[in-house]
Amino acid sequence: MLKIARYAIYDILRNRFVLAYGLFWVLVSMSFFNLESDPLKGMASLLNILLMALPLMSIVFSTIHVYNSYEFMELMLAQPVRRSALFMGQYLGVAVSLCAAFGLGMGVPVLLYDGSPRGLLLVGCGLALTLVFVSLAFLAAVLTRDKARGIGLALLIWFFCAILYDGLVLMGMFAFSDYPLERVIIALAFLNPVDLARIAMLLQLDSAALMGYTGALFHHFFGSALGIGLAVLVLAVWVAWPLLWALRVFQRKDL
Repeated sequence: MLKIARYAIYDILRNRFVLAYGLFWVLVSMSFFNLESDPLKGMASLLNILLMALPLMSIVFSTIHVYNSYEFMELMLAQPVRRSALFMGQYLGVAVSLCAAFGLGMGVPVLLYDGSPRGLLLVGCGLALTLVFVSLAFLAAVLTRDKARGIGLALLIWFFCAILYDGLVLMGMFAFSDYPLERVIIALAFLNPVDLARIAMLLQLDSAALMGYTGALFHHFFGSALGIGLAVLVLAVWVAWPLLWALRVFQRKDL
């Protein structure tokens, strides 16, 4: 599995995407920190870019990588290699490459300008979202053999999590405003990894005005270490369940 992961990392580095990806985060981070005199405002601006761009780039690149690796996987499966080892090796290769590029690209500027726990949490949220959307990308890629459909499904997942979900929550909130929805809204926050990352970060930034109704309720009930702990736990579940589902489909899939 580790040998396959190393080969996947080498293959990704060869097309220079990871270098460009890391450079993108360096430029974005340095730009926002230099534009804002207060590092706190710079991190708030970075968070908005991170929540939109990182899931999109992670899920699209990972989905394309899986489809481009099908011939290699078919060749490897002709050898005495377990499907689970091949699949997890590919996942580790992509996840490690993207996490390393993001961690260096954004982590170094953040630590230089604000090495506080807030900065570390911002980088941690980005790494967690990377793992989540790489898992979702692998799931989208194994559910259909058609590359166009797989990329379309990946884009649909990103659009739902990053844009559509909050709109649906707000519509439901207004439609049922006469009912006590506090617990329902908090439960719905756990169904979207992008929401979880935003809430966990904004709790530390103390930006209640930017958190929206869902985040304000989360802050009211879980504005403590318990809330962050629950968010981290659910994000771990978001990493694990799409990956395990994708692995199960891949093991039964006729390549």
